[in-house]
Amino acid sequence: MKQQSAPLRIGIAGAGAIGASLARALDRGIEGLALAAVAARDNAAARARLSLSREYVFTDFAGLARDCDVIVECAPAQLLPDIAHPALAAGRTLVILSAGALLRHMDLIDLARERGARIIVPTGALIGLDAVTAAAEGRIESVRMITRKPVKGLAGAPYLIEHGIAIEDIREPLCVFRGSARDAAAGFPANLNVAVALSLAGIGPDRTQLEIWADPAATRNNHRIEVDADAASFSMEIHNVPSENPRTGRITALSVLACLRKMTAPLRVGT
Repeated sequence: MKQQSAPLRIGIAGAGAIGASLARALDRGIEGLALAAVAARDNAAARARLSLSREYVFTDFAGLARDCDVIVECAPAQLLPDIAHPALAAGRTLVILSAGALLRHMDLIDLARERGARIIVPTGALIGLDAVTAAAEGRIESVRMITRKPVKGLAGAPYLIEHGIAIEDIREPLCVFRGSARDAAAGFPANLNVAVALSLAGIGPDRTQLEIWADPAATRNNHRIEVDADAASFSMEIHNVPSENPRTGRITALSVLACLRKMTAPLRVGT
């Protein structure tokens, strides 16, 4: 009889809405995966808030790199380098949710290559990245994404502040941005990681075009993708229920769990 392999040791960097959801799911038990450690800006507060069933290690980012096989980054975007450098230098697998920040730190890909590490950008709150990735093996002519979010899901974004765009009291949908995924990632760092994931799957952040709408009537984060390629033309739309953090959909944490399951599953469905 084949001996069962040890579960993958999962480390979570960040204990916000996504990190907390992942920690609790792993705490309940998932075959082939084991929560090994958590690193948060305030570990004592995170330990109390998570209320996990067992005692786990609460450490720093270097500790995650030392003790975990896979590190999931679900922290504020500005912390990505602090999380990624030790993880990749140790040859670990790093799952990145702050995809927009990755565009500003593409040297991390070189570090991963050099140390035999791996960076994974999960599907997150989007839909159809498998189809986009497949189309990119041929020729993609254009990729367009239209995002509609509730006002509170966009409020405070640097782009809005910089351009003096007030959305708090709007009474009808307002287009607040048109441009590339790269520019959207810079102007909306907490909101549009999905656009960067789409661009990395397809034709890149400069050619992927984006519209962002603030909609006072919206209760969900809506994303529509339109792709024109030599292999297929297709459009997809998803309406995500926000998590306790209005900038993030509940499906994001579930997407990470699905990604982690695939790492050890005997059957893997999808590209």
